[in-house]
Amino acid sequence: MSTLSTISTFVPQFGATAATIKTAAKAVQSAASTAQGAVKDAASAAKEAARRAKIADTAKTFESSFMSVMMQQMFEGVKTSEPFGGGNGEEMFKSVLTDAMSKEVTKAGGIGLAATIQREMLKMQGLKE
Repeated sequence: MSTLSTISTFVPQFGATAATIKTAAKAVQSAASTAQGAVKDAASAAKEAARRAKIADTAKTFESSFMSVMMQQMFEGVKTSEPFGGGNGEEMFKSVLTDAMSKEVTKAGGIGLAATIQREMLKMQGLKE
């Protein structure tokens, strides 16, 4: 016995007709379909937002790496005085210093490279800005 026939057996006691029951059943099915569509749309939007966040993070990471290489080249010719710098320690940690400085510059807004890279990556993925 189907649900509709079960409902139509009991509902006439309350004054509802079979047509009313069918209309109500269709409305319930339509609402369920709409809810499923909304859930799928929300999941799709969340997935796209995650892709956009990953693209933004990748663009910032690239800008930071680019800035680090630039700063390493820039500091290559700089010599510091012996009591406060120089030696093997400075040579070892100069790359760490330039990495940290480049990350801070990027975090503060960078040189605008991340925005351009992000825009191009979004185009390549078929996403709008």
